[in-house]
Amino acid sequence: MKEKIVNANTESGQRLGEAVIEIIKNQLRDNDPPEVKRTLKRLMNTGESRENAMRFIATALSVELFGVLKHNEPFNEKRYNKNLKELPTLPYEE
Repeated sequence: MKEKIVNANTESGQRLGEAVIEIIKNQLRDNDPPEVKRTLKRLMNTGESRENAMRFIATALSVELFGVLKHNEPFNEKRYNKNLKELPTLPYEE
């Protein structure tokens, strides 16, 4: 059986997590931004499972989504790419 990427404690948390993973899948499919695909490959080459690598990427994406939703900021692709390059070190809001 395939491991689930998202295992939230609530139904709304599960839906939100699955939406974030769907965004990442679309980024991978479209190769936009290319750093997402490079990061996935890099993390998997260091021994992370695909599921864990996707979770790491979701953390970096969540930082950006939080800024958009909470602070009405534009999506900061430069910061997103920087945070992707620093994974598996987790990004923290500044």
